[in-house]
Amino acid sequence: MNQKPDQCLGEWIDREALAEAMIPLIGQLYRNNNVVTSIFGRSLINRSVIAILKAHRFARHRQSDEAELSVHDTFPILKAMSELKLGAASVDLGKMVGKYKEAGAGRSVEQFVRDELAEVAGKQNTVQHKGTDVVLYGFGRIGRLLARILIQKTGGGDGLRLRAIVVRKGADNDLAKRASLLRRDSVHGPFDGTITVDEENNTILANGNLIQVIYSNDPTSVDYTQYGIKDAIVVDNTGKWRDAEGLGQHLKCPGAARVVLTAPGKGALKNIVHGINHRDITDEDKIISAASCTTNAIVPVLKAVNDRFGIANGHVETVHSYTNDQNLIDNFHKGSRRGRSAPLNMVITETGAATAAAKALPELKDKLTGNAIRVPTPNVSMAILNLNLEKSTSRDEINEYLRQVAMFSDLHKQIDFVNSSEVVSTDFVGSRHAGVVDAEATICTDNRVVLYVWYDNEFGYSCQVVRVLEDMAGVNPLAFPR
Repeated sequence: MNQKPDQCLGEWIDREALAEAMIPLIGQLYRNNNVVTSIFGRSLINRSVIAILKAHRFARHRQSDEAELSVHDTFPILKAMSELKLGAASVDLGKMVGKYKEAGAGRSVEQFVRDELAEVAGKQNTVQHKGTDVVLYGFGRIGRLLARILIQKTGGGDGLRLRAIVVRKGADNDLAKRASLLRRDSVHGPFDGTITVDEENNTILANGNLIQVIYSNDPTSVDYTQYGIKDAIVVDNTGKWRDAEGLGQHLKCPGAARVVLTAPGKGALKNIVHGINHRDITDEDKIISAASCTTNAIVPVLKAVNDRFGIANGHVETVHSYTNDQNLIDNFHKGSRRGRSAPLNMVITETGAATAAAKALPELKDKLTGNAIRVPTPNVSMAILNLNLEKSTSRDEINEYLRQVAMFSDLHKQIDFVNSSEVVSTDFVGSRHAGVVDAEATICTDNRVVLYVWYDNEFGYSCQVVRVLEDMAGVNPLAFPR
């Protein structure tokens, strides 16, 4: 089609206007109804006009015909939703458009939306939930990203509520330094909002969230109730304790009810990969592990492949960004090789991800081996899954299958899919998925396949941890379309 400059600009201005009109509707649904809107897993909450248009543009990779999702299709659905007095829900506008086109059956958009969201229509403010208190024990890389996500997802305050962080005091100006690290991040950029520090009361006010900073050297010595915190989920980000006995110290504190570890758990602790075995969490589970970033990245893809083709055996090699555990320059380290300079070397090290995968997927027990290479990048890692399948397939077949899984299955929040020969690691900074399948890199010969899975080992993992917290707190809303 031969397009003209004025026509292209006019169409762009029209799309901008519709995207701008979507912003207040998205915000009102979120704050007044606790309705989270997204487009094929990409959240629309607190997004700019350009970000909303980019989410629509991204959707072309999800369509079989590579067509761009139009704001002319999503806006009417969003407008109809805003008039239904909805109760809490998670609504994917991209999928709603697809379902309307396939199964609208002559109904108007308004009637389709009423029918599709009938379970939550008219239920605004019918569920009285005052929020679940969350305490971050430790405030390092994962702790600060969890804080950002929790603050961003506060909404009307009836979900997870970040109430406190617990750290060891490192200096007289400790509070200002902690707030500065939350405000600025060399990898993930500036905090999206405002932060105010009250040194007299040891609090940080972030986007209306009043966060108490508690100084303690001992997990048993904190009385959370004196800060108005009760029945809290304590998220241990320190990694210092990994078994039930060590983590159980948190439960001795008044106001603490449950504990989540952001590292692989030892002993009989349940290692939870959200999307895979989160339904194994029971009310009786007082301490659980959210496993590791690598385990979260690979297990959803392994499950998808195993469900369709069967996995006879395989090897997982992780190319992982360096972490704070390594040294900047050569120095003593109790671990093998990790004493050598992280920014200057590739470092072979061990990973328990292959073994941990079997805890979440017992059918893979004794079928996988694993190893890791730490590389001189600060964030974003890659898992290379070298698998022998029980069924033969082709590169096109397995790629198309994983694209469909990323788009339509229950694993759409865990698995993303990219089909570009130009992407590199920094393109995945800020990815909210556990892992992203790189279709261009897939190798397949008969029953042997090699899959490349990118993952933001900091932010993507933190999103998985928050999903576990939402399940524990019982604040995961119904997802639509069904």
